[in-house]
Amino acid sequence: MEFSLFAHMERQSAEASQEKLQEEFIVLCQMADDAGMRAVWTGEHHGMDFTIAPNPLMSLVNLSHHTRNVRLGTGTVIAPFWHPIKLAGEAASADLMTGGRIELGVARGAYSYEYERLVPGMDAWEAGQRMREVTPLLPKLWEGDCAHEGDFFQFPATTSAPKPAQVGGPPIWIAARDPNSHEFGVHNGFNIQCTPLWQGMEEIETLIGRFNDACDTYDGPRPKIMLLHHTYVASNSDDARQAAQELSRFYNYFGAWFQNKRPVTQGLIKELSDAEIAANKMMSPENLARDLTIGTAEQVTDRLKSIEDLGYDEFSFWIDSGMSFERKKASLARFIDDVMPKFH
Repeated sequence: MEFSLFAHMERQSAEASQEKLQEEFIVLCQMADDAGMRAVWTGEHHGMDFTIAPNPLMSLVNLSHHTRNVRLGTGTVIAPFWHPIKLAGEAASADLMTGGRIELGVARGAYSYEYERLVPGMDAWEAGQRMREVTPLLPKLWEGDCAHEGDFFQFPATTSAPKPAQVGGPPIWIAARDPNSHEFGVHNGFNIQCTPLWQGMEEIETLIGRFNDACDTYDGPRPKIMLLHHTYVASNSDDARQAAQELSRFYNYFGAWFQNKRPVTQGLIKELSDAEIAANKMMSPENLARDLTIGTAEQVTDRLKSIEDLGYDEFSFWIDSGMSFERKKASLARFIDDVMPKFH
């Protein structure tokens, strides 16, 4: 099983310097590169300081100048926000600029907050249909002279300009949860990204079961499957408890953004009270300590061995957490020094 880093700039208060957040983001990605991780992933979000990432391809091109070997992946671009010709061309351009290091993760998106601003009236079902129309067009546009008459897009024969550096174009990954999404991705020859969020080992097992079922009905070569999971490698049990508390707060804010009911000012959602956070038993520190990849190096190693045994090809260390940069950096350093060598 290979390892990667999943990271964004995340801003918790109006006092936080965005310039400093950018510098810290680059440092974490350089750590992943120096450690020999396979890839760095960063996503696409709009109008949210909770996750600052309006164009992952731009971020990845910048990272290519600060790293040497690590693959550079979108985790993910939100397909309904892109015209397929534009996405094919910009992904190919990024691949050319980075010397063929781009990997393209694609999703339908999740936040209605973003839908109502970028594609008013679109719901999650339509977003999924748009993603299923856009994504298979990308390799055809990279190959060239692709014409299309679909439900959402129609265009005459078009070739991506430029063409990507990688033969056939960047590897494509589909963010998948339900069985139909796994089947769509696998049957198109795409790799799969899975994100169980806070739902623990049972969901991790369910997701790879759906992937395996899709592979069983596909005649082509087996694609890869990646697990994206919030991870914290603690110095001791007290440190692990603190991490669970911080991730509980993070997931409460994640839920608030997802529900799209609280006011947002200057990109920041209205602050949650301690009482509101304590009332959310689903996201309690105790539950997250059990269901996320949190613990000492030995405990994290044991969890990852179990995940590797299930057949996952890649584990992506999701470092977004609302923690200080110092705590993120220390956890990642322990992962690099004390966990990764157990898998070499």
